[in-house]
Amino acid sequence: MALPKEIPVAGGRVVIPAAALDWQFVRSSGPGGQHVNKTATKAVLRFAPERCPGLDAAARQRLAARAAGRLAADGAVLITSQVHRERARNVADCVSKLSALVAAALVVPRRRRPTRVPRSAVADRLDDKRRTARKKSLRRGGDE
Repeated sequence: MALPKEIPVAGGRVVIPAAALDWQFVRSSGPGGQHVNKTATKAVLRFAPERCPGLDAAARQRLAARAAGRLAADGAVLITSQVHRERARNVADCVSKLSALVAAALVVPRRRRPTRVPRSAVADRLDDKRRTARKKSLRRGGDE
């Protein structure tokens, strides 16, 4: 089973080189009987964003924000997969998770342009307040 040499992301806009990836395989948990106890099928991928030339500083920051729960102390992103019983399928799952994470980090969020509340919304709110106040004032009885 060969590990991927490089991973294209976002339609080939960015290519993650193999130098930025560090693979490790450990024993998986879950069902599988004796097979689980004998083979290391769980894939653990460490991705070092600083070794990826296609990511600029802003994309690295967005990636760190998105993968906050997966960050190691050295800034590497940890991605694991033990869904499948075969190592190759777990590697493919890790690659798809990483490419989705990096593709999401490449999207520059739109800046929100502040807007004002429309006059009609303010008028509706005030009318509603008046109606509620009138209803409650009618509930209060007279001084008898």
